[in-house]
Amino acid sequence: MRARRLLLALALLWSGLLIWPGLAGAMVPEIPEMATVAADETEAASSLRIPTGPYDGQIVPSQRAEGAIRRLVWQAPLDGRSTLQVIDPLKADLIAGGYRIAFQCAAAGCGGFDFRFATDTLPEPAMHVDLGDFRFLSAEKARPDGTDHVTLMVSRSEERAFVQVTQVGRPDPAPAVQSTKSPGDSLRIETADGRSASAQDETALADRLARDGHAVLAGIDFATAAATLGTGPFPALEALADYLRAHPGSKVVLVGHTDTQGGLAGNIALSKKRAEAVRDHLVTKLGIPAAQVAAEGVGFLAPLSSNATDRGRTENRRVEAVLDTSQ
Repeated sequence: MRARRLLLALALLWSGLLIWPGLAGAMVPEIPEMATVAADETEAASSLRIPTGPYDGQIVPSQRAEGAIRRLVWQAPLDGRSTLQVIDPLKADLIAGGYRIAFQCAAAGCGGFDFRFATDTLPEPAMHVDLGDFRFLSAEKARPDGTDHVTLMVSRSEERAFVQVTQVGRPDPAPAVQSTKSPGDSLRIETADGRSASAQDETALADRLARDGHAVLAGIDFATAAATLGTGPFPALEALADYLRAHPGSKVVLVGHTDTQGGLAGNIALSKKRAEAVRDHLVTKLGIPAAQVAAEGVGFLAPLSSNATDRGRTENRRVEAVLDTSQ
């Protein structure tokens, strides 16, 4: 059945721009007839960081994009083409589809190793990235209620071209059903596939932990210099708790992060207090065994965004869950 779906997708792609199911109006570039789909992943609702510039020696500047996410990787015979010759027609398809090219770079001009590992790129064997010969492109298309984003990562081996297309956009509307809980209770929302929103959150978080080994815990923002966790609800913590219950042998380290307001030592202490506040909620409120959760802090040493803006500082005040795979 999966093979049949992939063949159908390829047939649509061969005929022009493919509209992805689950992403309203979303299009990806045409791929060649000899292409082989190596990965095809969808997240109903999540977020990722899209580079907006090259690695500057400290960070890769980026913006956060939210919505339904689709990652499609395909491989094709290189046939003597360069990575520029591979990406150019894909870029043309995006422009023809109404997208604006927001940023593009190549290999060392992107920042090499540091840039590649700051992108949302699937691992081998599906997606191969030669650090000396790859090209990245991001494009966006405005719509009345938001923005659709598409990124391309193109690289090569001696004989094959590797392309990952990642699209973040508006999901197709799905009917929602409110439960019969009392008005004071949190609402349970069910989607067309019958899963609750919390179940979808758990799946997305579990996917990020499995793929990346870490995940930002959304919805638990902190004010500057504050380490107090509110009363909630916190869907991300409930999803993490469900994950830990389902994987009793797993452990996570909660890592607190701050903005750059204040000195480093004070921020490291503050960031650890933030992580400890989240750990306390998981243990005392959600019943997670204390041995499954640790708390640490790194201050402002691992920013997601520039601390030069209010928005960037807000994004940098966060707690991440990191899988502890040490023995």
